[in-house]
Amino acid sequence: MSVMCRLYGVSRAGYYAWRGRGESVRAKADEQLWEHIERIYQASRRTYGSPRIHRALKAEGHRVGKKRVECMMRERGLKARSAKLYHANPGSHAFFASIPNRQLDVMADRPDRVWVGDITYLKVDRQWRYLAIVMDKYSRRIIGWSLGRRKDVSLTLASLNRAVFHRRPGPGVIFHTDRGIEYAGYGFRERLAQLGFVQSMNRPGELTDNAHLESFFHSMKSDVIHGVVFEQDKELQKMVRSYVPFYNQRRLHSSLGYLSPVQYETIAA
Repeated sequence: MSVMCRLYGVSRAGYYAWRGRGESVRAKADEQLWEHIERIYQASRRTYGSPRIHRALKAEGHRVGKKRVECMMRERGLKARSAKLYHANPGSHAFFASIPNRQLDVMADRPDRVWVGDITYLKVDRQWRYLAIVMDKYSRRIIGWSLGRRKDVSLTLASLNRAVFHRRPGPGVIFHTDRGIEYAGYGFRERLAQLGFVQSMNRPGELTDNAHLESFFHSMKSDVIHGVVFEQDKELQKMVRSYVPFYNQRRLHSSLGYLSPVQYETIAA
């Protein structure tokens, strides 16, 4: 140790004082930001570069500069996947092109008029878990959710079925999501058809078409996720189970006249 200290021109006391210091505020902020960058990158199937990731971060409410995102991605070796030659699948392209963003043409002026669904990433012991949420766009009320280890149709179906069980809506509900396969899979589409729901999806390249759920995810992570380490699935499950009623019944929303979603629906009724 003495040799090392002489080599770098520092005292032993100075070395031990440096080693005993905790992470700086900047380092902690960078680590939290990196988790968001990595999540968005993985969700894009590793196709997003720093400009798109920066735009997605802004849509989630994060205040960060383009250069900072670019530098962090470069330092950690994260870059957009290069385009590869492929054979077009006309049937697949036609299917996606056939589903417009129908919520743009409909006003969510009552409960069960427009539902929105989305998935976010959460960690348990450094492993990703996936939370699928269904929200009533009219009141911002969370009406269904499902937490799992796999990001697939079974996850989104579970959240949809829970919402249907609680609300018992009639046919004609517009169900809006992004264009992920978790919502475009046959099992999910067949369930929507069975319910008489109308499927709606984000416009290609538009990251803010599902802003209400992005806002919910940001609020939840700010309120109860950031700074908390979940070591077991049951801990994360317990947190979600307790946060959703709080969000629905007590959390005030400026867009709802500073009422909770439940209060807003009650007054409207």
